[in-house]
Amino acid sequence: MGRFLSKLIGLGLLIAGIYFLGQNIIFTTQYSPYFWRDVPAATSVLAIMGGVISIIFFREAVGNFGWILLIFGIVLVFLSGGVVLRPTSLWTFFLAFVALIGGFQLLVQGRVRF
Repeated sequence: MGRFLSKLIGLGLLIAGIYFLGQNIIFTTQYSPYFWRDVPAATSVLAIMGGVISIIFFREAVGNFGWILLIFGIVLVFLSGGVVLRPTSLWTFFLAFVALIGGFQLLVQGRVRF
């Protein structure tokens, strides 16, 4: 029961960290009369989806290819110009990363190591 509770708290902290970090990130779409201007945006969505699916479900089969797809997709998101980063306070940034790191450690290891 204790292991389940630590994993549940870890998942909650991970979601809270993503929420705090994602509050100031805005994804926009824009209409373009040319089809090739939307290629980086569509490719980034497909690369991120493929990376996340391969990391979660096919980790042993594909190895690090999922991480490569994920990083490639994130780079394409910024290159397509569809991301607006609003200013954030240092406190919110710190709180988000502490929640992300603590939640990930609780989820994977069952305890937080300092």
